[in-house]
Amino acid sequence: MKYLLMVCVDESVQPSPEAAEAEVKAATAWVQDLQARGVRVIGDRLRPTSEATTVRVRDGELLVSDGPFAETKEQLAGFDVIDCASLEEAVQVASAHPGAQIGTVELRPFWHG
Repeated sequence: MKYLLMVCVDESVQPSPEAAEAEVKAATAWVQDLQARGVRVIGDRLRPTSEATTVRVRDGELLVSDGPFAETKEQLAGFDVIDCASLEEAVQVASAHPGAQIGTVELRPFWHG
């Protein structure tokens, strides 16, 4: 089953250069491991919410605004699509994501059919 991993972090928290470098190394190792196992389908980091554009259509009117849709402390920072045999395997993969140590990783299964 395919799952979307949504990695959410608090953008206002700026890690030290050393911590940022460690996070990059951990993320690279995580990606390489999943690719070697054939679990990771696709994924990428996202630009900051300051560069987001929200699009809505209400009563036929196009509404475009700067910034993210939700006003929350944690924002979507990246995503991965994984293909796992079970929810248990998907939870294991998500728990190993470096973002789980500093933020939240939400797992969402895709609809099939």
